[in-house]
Amino acid sequence: MGAQLRVYRQRIRSAQTTKKITKAMELIAASRIQKAQARVAASSPYSRAVTRAVSAVATYSNVEHVLTTEPERIERSAILILSSDRGLAGAFNSQVLREAEELAELLRSQGKEVVYYLVGRKAAGYFTFRRRASEQQWVGETDVPEFDLAKSIGDRLLEDFLKPASEGGVDEIHIVYNRFVSMLTQTPEVVRLLPLEVVEGAEEPTAQVLPLYEFEPDVGTVLDALLPVYIESRIFNALLQSAAAKQAATQKAMKAASDNADTLILNYTRLANNARQSEITQQISEIVGGADALSHTKK
Repeated sequence: MGAQLRVYRQRIRSAQTTKKITKAMELIAASRIQKAQARVAASSPYSRAVTRAVSAVATYSNVEHVLTTEPERIERSAILILSSDRGLAGAFNSQVLREAEELAELLRSQGKEVVYYLVGRKAAGYFTFRRRASEQQWVGETDVPEFDLAKSIGDRLLEDFLKPASEGGVDEIHIVYNRFVSMLTQTPEVVRLLPLEVVEGAEEPTAQVLPLYEFEPDVGTVLDALLPVYIESRIFNALLQSAAAKQAATQKAMKAASDNADTLILNYTRLANNARQSEITQQISEIVGGADALSHTKK
């Protein structure tokens, strides 16, 4: 009985140590989430404005451009997967990887070859473990992403997009990431970056009057200049969304872990009390039995 009591007490100490760690990680994530939300809020209007401007220019210029022209036949599709460098975030990485796998299966069913570009150690580790190839990986900068990372990713994707598929290029680019909805909800999002799906500029101008554009020196040059800006802004916003979602997922996961530790401590405390009570009862029974035996011996 004493050995069992020691086991329970050891498990209580282990659960208490684990709770200290998870509680600290929960507080750290809670302190970081505010800054991550602020960066998303600051980036989103610019990203939407650039997308709206590109859509309007492409719609009302009536000029074929690589930014908006759909290829006659799409042979190779690129999928950019945004994961995290660290774990302990619940289903954050698994749901974005599952969404990417479903997208890849859909594209392959359409007769397209799929190539991957990976951001974050978790996506890189997933592909390495399964011995699957990727075109390029970016790791170590997902916690607090900077614009240089988005520019590096955008330059490589744009370079491959402008090359023919026969020379290793791609015909379309998709991005898969976790979008921050709230502290409790982070949803995987799939967006096609290129070719641009013109939707905003095609709306009926009832609520607002769309501007009339004059292009200098010409429409093609303007769209050429907007193309990298559009790509980089969309990727940077997705990186910020993913970082904010990661902090929220970590906070939620660590709170659940702390609650589970509390439950374990309570359960093991009850078991330890029962074991201790059983040990005391046994000791009293042995004392009473020994005293009774002595009394009978004297008689």
